[in-house]
Amino acid sequence: MEATPASRDATGGRILEQAAALARHSDAPDHYTRTYLTPAHQAAARVIAQWMREAGMAVRVDAVGSVIGRYDAADAAARTLLMGSHFDSVRNGGRYDGVLGILVPIACVAELHARRERLACAIEIAAFADEEGARFQTSFLASRAMLGRLDAAVLERRDADGVSLADAMRTAGLDPARVADARIDPARIGAYVEVHIEQGPVLLGEGSALGVVTTIAGGTRHTLRVRGEAGHAGTVPMTMRHDALAAAAEMVLAVEKRCAAGGSLVGTVGILRVKDGTGNVIPGEVELTADIRAGDDATREAAEADVFAACDAIARRRGVALERTRTHHVHAVACAPWLQERLAAAIEETDAERPAPRARRLPSGAGHDAMILAEATEVGMLFVRCGAGGVSHNPAETIAAEDAGAAVRALLAFLRRLPAFPADGPR
Repeated sequence: MEATPASRDATGGRILEQAAALARHSDAPDHYTRTYLTPAHQAAARVIAQWMREAGMAVRVDAVGSVIGRYDAADAAARTLLMGSHFDSVRNGGRYDGVLGILVPIACVAELHARRERLACAIEIAAFADEEGARFQTSFLASRAMLGRLDAAVLERRDADGVSLADAMRTAGLDPARVADARIDPARIGAYVEVHIEQGPVLLGEGSALGVVTTIAGGTRHTLRVRGEAGHAGTVPMTMRHDALAAAAEMVLAVEKRCAAGGSLVGTVGILRVKDGTGNVIPGEVELTADIRAGDDATREAAEADVFAACDAIARRRGVALERTRTHHVHAVACAPWLQERLAAAIEETDAERPAPRARRLPSGAGHDAMILAEATEVGMLFVRCGAGGVSHNPAETIAAEDAGAAVRALLAFLRRLPAFPADGPR
């Protein structure tokens, strides 16, 4: 039965209502921030688990707090299509980033369950507990744990209040000694598909509700610590200073200059901290971050080498010490061609209002859990148009109910035509 305009609006509207309800579970009373294992984060996990159960899924919580719902196939021995995204957020972020990729698949399973449909493959939806890493600087913690690739050293990382990740897990009722239990058997996963807001303006500018992701940019994140010499702001001559902040400011500009070369390359300094900063003291120690990304690893690696060579030269010239630690690294990922084709066909089948005969294909400059799952299986991504100029990681982030409904229709069409996964070989 084809969905009527009224039912389409209702489906999309319901997803927007759910996103708004989840956004009320925030670490801050005046804006949306939800970081790993805070009370708000745990409350959101319980809500997501309830919605999964209502959709007809069996639900479990893994060893790092991810909520995973399962909808069995017609054949109990069938392999699984894994879908999902994350339910943590950046600080003062947007309510659809990550969350949409959980709610759209749940809506699809609810429709299948209501019609008593079982598919050729089982479906699992993973609501990943930590992707942004905002609290402990642990990007992709949950998806790494799912593949058994979580470095145990991250358990000792501390948040801004000095709480270790291990202690936060214990407070939330999780056992840090058992994080390995989150690992799944990759052999039973046939593919991973993630629905996500575009986080950019391309679909909006072209009038397309949906798009198919071709590649996901790789990226690294570094923490740089600059140590100079603190001194009295009024008594140390300018020519005799070893100002850590002035050196760091030059390094910020070095990142910007090198990463403005064009193409997919981008560079960002998102954190700059002056230790014991005081208005009348020359800064003695500064910490900053450098986030560098590109659509291919060679471009990114060349930019990194140039940026850090420039930073080393700045440090030598200014007489300061520079330490650098890489805190995050993911390779660029190509989405599987067969998944791209099937997602495009589903869009073309269900979206009669698209402006072009073929579904739009575009790269992603943002990082996604799909990048980690690509280490174990083939991945695909469906993008949903952003409003408000395409802004994301921002309270202005928004989508239309019609677009959320279009995502549900396209994903349902994709799921209903997905064959059982063979043991190996092309689909």
